[in-house]
Amino acid sequence: MTFSIYDASAPLFVNGLADMRQWLDKAAAEKPEAELLAARLAPDMLPLTAQYQIASDSAKNAIARLCGIEPPAMPDTEASFAELKERCDKTIAFVQGASREAVEAGEHREVTLRFPGGIGFKFTGRDYLTGFALPNFFFHVTTAYGILRASGVAMGKPDFMQHLGPPNLSAE
Repeated sequence: MTFSIYDASAPLFVNGLADMRQWLDKAAAEKPEAELLAARLAPDMLPLTAQYQIASDSAKNAIARLCGIEPPAMPDTEASFAELKERCDKTIAFVQGASREAVEAGEHREVTLRFPGGIGFKFTGRDYLTGFALPNFFFHVTTAYGILRASGVAMGKPDFMQHLGPPNLSAE
């Protein structure tokens, strides 16, 4: 079996969002929620809440564009860890609900992105996924992780890659 556009998208989005969801439990046990929700890495960067929202949007929009469907609407109204976790859950459910065949059918589909002011990009599905969607998704996942770390939440690489679970090899 070959490695497909589905393999390069849906599982990565699900793993990243599932990891992000777990970080909120760890953060809640260590720091005041209100303080963390508004935390930023730099004054001109978006706060933690927006990093979660944009990571969610990146995942659901990518899957929808590859499938040639409209993504589910998720207004950016989250104001608590519980609401951010619910958004992660909804996004994961949408991504997991996309069939392998529908995602793979988007490999050569034209994807056009338009930004405010009318500028944008035109891609094939494959180039959109690898050149825009995945880098954008991981930028926001990594930024959320960085905000939590910079705010004093005790996290490390095992948390970033929590989806792997404990090591499955023992010392010989």
